[in-house]
Amino acid sequence: MFNFNSKYYKYILAAISGLLLTAAFPKTGWSCLAWVAFIPFFAAISGETPRNSLRIGFVMGVCHHATLLYWIVGVCHTYGRLPVVVAIAIMLLLAGYLSLYTALFAFLLNKFREKSINYTISAPILLPCLEFIRSFLFTGFPWGNLGHSQFEQISLLQSADLFGAYGLSALIMAANAAIFLVLERYKATKIIRWQPTAIVLVLIGAFWGYGVWRIKCIDKISERSIHKRVTLVQGNIDQSLKWNPAYQKKTIDRYVELTRSAQTPDTDLTIWPETALPFYFFRDEPLTTMVLQGIKDIKGYLLTGSPSYIWKNGKLSYLNSAYLIAPGGEVVGRYDKVHLVPFGEYVPLRKWFPFSGKLIEAVGDFTSGEKGQLLTWDDNPVGVLICFEIIFPDLARELTKNGAGLLITITNDAWFGRSSAPYQHLSMAAFRAVENRVAIARAANTGISAFIDPAGRITHRTPLFQATTLSASIPLIQSKTFYTKFGDIFPMMCLLIMCCGILYPTRSTA
Repeated sequence: MFNFNSKYYKYILAAISGLLLTAAFPKTGWSCLAWVAFIPFFAAISGETPRNSLRIGFVMGVCHHATLLYWIVGVCHTYGRLPVVVAIAIMLLLAGYLSLYTALFAFLLNKFREKSINYTISAPILLPCLEFIRSFLFTGFPWGNLGHSQFEQISLLQSADLFGAYGLSALIMAANAAIFLVLERYKATKIIRWQPTAIVLVLIGAFWGYGVWRIKCIDKISERSIHKRVTLVQGNIDQSLKWNPAYQKKTIDRYVELTRSAQTPDTDLTIWPETALPFYFFRDEPLTTMVLQGIKDIKGYLLTGSPSYIWKNGKLSYLNSAYLIAPGGEVVGRYDKVHLVPFGEYVPLRKWFPFSGKLIEAVGDFTSGEKGQLLTWDDNPVGVLICFEIIFPDLARELTKNGAGLLITITNDAWFGRSSAPYQHLSMAAFRAVENRVAIARAANTGISAFIDPAGRITHRTPLFQATTLSASIPLIQSKTFYTKFGDIFPMMCLLIMCCGILYPTRSTA
């Protein structure tokens, strides 16, 4: 389709696609680019053998993931104390792994084209399959799926209560493929065939119409629901000081002072972020007493993050926990983080990689908690997700399926600095709200703390690196959506179709 003289032009096109795709995500946030970002990529692989397409897809993947996840270098260097070269190598290693999915995507596209299945049919089926596999393979990393780029397109976002984020990924990919097919056919025949684009426009209209209708329904349900007053406390504790014993009392003082300043007579729940208490709550008596004395006069309940440990089968196990404290100081529940961060909270395959270490300051490998465990706040079941657990749809779904009428996510995004990572992290939380039709309260140490309503709108948010509080009246909804009940039916169906397509006999090339 393109007649560049350089033999490397196809790799250049793939790189352009990767960069355009990154620009569709926060912090840049030009979400409209996602609808055309794959066109250069399709042009690059068109006419290539499946084997050559692998290399082109890999180049696109590296360009995209390296620019999307560049912030990992800062995390590893600043807080992991690794040399910059090593930090870059780790980021590129992760980008390379994720690029294998893009390479496989390109390979399968042209494999299917050999079977007379064009991109407009194969691409919207293949991408959700690969995103779904990526969400659980090797512990999973569903960060920055294509659909996530549209988190601010509220009407389109509503389809997540049916298909999850995968439905939007498929729709966007269909649009890219349809536009490319129109351009490709025009180049070959000088005739514009609008049928593929027209079909996609109808699909977009259907998604949009469904979204408008669902927003009205959910807003009415929210209005009729019980509302509770929730306050988020953002302490803005410097990560380099957070675990310094000399700074522990100052940390407690800051959270207590901010909490008191935000108190109103109708406050029902106050939320502190992940590891807001940088010590073992109820194990370190002087510091625990200081916290309980500080909060004894506050209104309502308090939920706070703290590391913890237990003895189990004669072995000491460390946990990343959230404590729910009733008025008067009684602990009425504890949630232990389920999905741990590889090399951050535990070292996978330690016996094969004994030289590996964690990239955070902590006392030892953490142990996973129980999946789907709820906390009961004033007779209201709530689900807690700690840090990057919010990016895993199955965890939020399990909590809501068990009866949670509110999802609370506590995090410490200080690791990310002022990079795009805090914005990307927040964007994925909007999908968890829509998938399960529950409000989300997000408390972050340095930001972004936010409230997200059941329609996925970020109604309130804080800036980064500011000690502040945020309060809102939020609805408690206990209604199970199609997605909550049945989960990832859509990508599983796509996976089944993909397998059938692989087995389908090869025909003449389209």
